[in-house]
Amino acid sequence: MPQKETYDLIVIGSGPGGYVAAARASQLGMKVACIEKASNLGGTCLNVGCIPSKVLLDSSEYFYQAKTEFAEHGIKTGRISLDLATMMARKEKVVNDLVKNVQSLLERSKVTIIRGAARLAGGREVSVSGGDDGATETVLTGEAILLATGSTPTSLPGITPDGDRIIQSSQALSLKTVPKHLIVAGGGYIGLELSSVWARLGAKVTVIEMLSQIAGTMDNQVARNLLRYLSKQGISFQLNTRVTNVKTTKSNVKVDILSKEKEDSIEGDLLLIAVGRKPNTEGLGLEAAGVDTVPNTGQIAVNASFETSAKGIYAIGDLIPGPPLAHKASAEGKAVAELLTGLPAEINYNTIPSVIYTAPEVASVGLTQDEAKQKDMPICVGTYPFAGTGRARCLNQIDGFAKLITHAKTDQLLGAHIIGPRASEIIAECVLAMEFAGAAEDIARTIHGHPTFSEAVQEAAVLATECTVARGPGKD
Repeated sequence: MPQKETYDLIVIGSGPGGYVAAARASQLGMKVACIEKASNLGGTCLNVGCIPSKVLLDSSEYFYQAKTEFAEHGIKTGRISLDLATMMARKEKVVNDLVKNVQSLLERSKVTIIRGAARLAGGREVSVSGGDDGATETVLTGEAILLATGSTPTSLPGITPDGDRIIQSSQALSLKTVPKHLIVAGGGYIGLELSSVWARLGAKVTVIEMLSQIAGTMDNQVARNLLRYLSKQGISFQLNTRVTNVKTTKSNVKVDILSKEKEDSIEGDLLLIAVGRKPNTEGLGLEAAGVDTVPNTGQIAVNASFETSAKGIYAIGDLIPGPPLAHKASAEGKAVAELLTGLPAEINYNTIPSVIYTAPEVASVGLTQDEAKQKDMPICVGTYPFAGTGRARCLNQIDGFAKLITHAKTDQLLGAHIIGPRASEIIAECVLAMEFAGAAEDIARTIHGHPTFSEAVQEAAVLATECTVARGPGKD
């Protein structure tokens, strides 16, 4: 007979949504279990996603700067060489340290950590298969069950990654040597970040994107400039192009492409497929448990309280509609824990920032200029270049600009789009302003430190406010 245990909340998955939910629920007095089938806690983000990619982005940027920029600062380094093994070892250490932090957080919060593969067993029960042979079974009963299993990479139709010549993001984070020619299918944030890593380390990189622009969800003006900056760094782009076939040998990969009815082929030593992600629901037993999914996407349908069609079963993060972002999952996990304990919780999906950690960085929140126009909203746009700020000049990081979009009648901030140094940090000011329904004038009148990168946002706010004043109330 399988062993049975009872909890107030059972969380399936220990990623940024799951572990935050488990810790918060326990802190609020619930008896909580967190189930994880992988060897490490932390999910995709911590182990093979957000964290290791940022470690390699930072390390590769230092290497690139040492080769191309230090001399201009009067720093003589001699011949620069790459020790990829040491770089990868540092990445693993950062990941392992953070994995230990997650485990420590859950243990301090008195969350029971259960290792194994979870499956909904009907009602409020979860079956957990553990052990090397998967034969050991534990049955848990929960007043509530939270699904937080994240997502997995998708592939191209008819093309199966082999982990050798055709790889996905997790393998691209652990290569033993720098590829001579890396072909990347997908110009979204994952493809662009990994392209940046390997291009900086010396690889020839070709990005194939089926859309007319890279970073498709970003503001068009920002995306166009990002394309220009990355092209200057040596990354080649094939837009309006799709992969039709892939052939591999022991030493290379041949990628057939179709662009405007013109067929061609590209040869390289690796093809990285970075065309998106899908909900990780395999083996969860959704159908048997009565959990409905969204047609065509496979995402789990939830109500405003994150409850699925099966009473008492909740879902968050990449499993449900919305952008596949770690910080979105964390916010939802915290919200579920608070709702289950009777506290008010609400998420403003209009103020969730998105970031691409290329150089320059790209960060965005709220409406793009095109989206505002499609809604027939009267808008003002304030744009200010980083080249106009003293701090950017000091560091010789002058590419990019800050762009604010406001309502032309009220000056309320509708969106912010930043491409430039430290954009990932600067965007928080705009997010906060939008959370408080603030106006561009609020940012413009706030005293910013000098010299700082954030002054570009302040100057963009000044220009947006001047536009609103010039147009006057009621003018479209």
